[in-house]
Amino acid sequence: MVLASAAVLIMALQTPANSTPSLAEVFEAEESSLLRYAFGLVGRREVAEDLVQDAFLRLHQHWADVRQPRAWLFRCVRNRAYNHLRDHKRETLTDPVSQEEIGEKGGASPASRGAMGQEASDEVLGKMEAAGALQMLIGELDERDQLLLRLKYFEGLKYEEISQRSGMSAGNVGYRLHHVLRELADSLRRFGVEGAEG
Repeated sequence: MVLASAAVLIMALQTPANSTPSLAEVFEAEESSLLRYAFGLVGRREVAEDLVQDAFLRLHQHWADVRQPRAWLFRCVRNRAYNHLRDHKRETLTDPVSQEEIGEKGGASPASRGAMGQEASDEVLGKMEAAGALQMLIGELDERDQLLLRLKYFEGLKYEEISQRSGMSAGNVGYRLHHVLRELADSLRRFGVEGAEG
């Protein structure tokens, strides 16, 4: 990733001075969230780093035409990740329990073993895509809503505890979380993620 950082900084020096923000500023602001998003999609850090590096190189090539660099970068990373996953299906994770059971039972034909592996791969791919989309959507929330989600679902706090940490009343915490979750579910449905219910 050091190579990517150096390349983007060199490219930023070549970027017209009248562009706001600069490519270097976009890189600084978006690199870590793009890496998390890419990792959620492909599940491998090295591949995620390559995808993000490629997205920034492509952004530099199209810099004059891009009006919303953040959205453009996320779309580029998503598309490159899907291409990578499609081109490297055999590297996709499969359900180890299903694969072991197939091997041990010996009653499954080679064709059914392949079909079972494909189903597991498609399911894992779908979950990875959903996780990446969710990370991106959470990253777009305002800081207060991100804090509420982090306290409730990552730290496991109750509404009263969140109220004390956030300065909001417990009733407002519950109300805001309900609406944030509904908005996330609606956005996930628009992304085509199945099972996203409010």
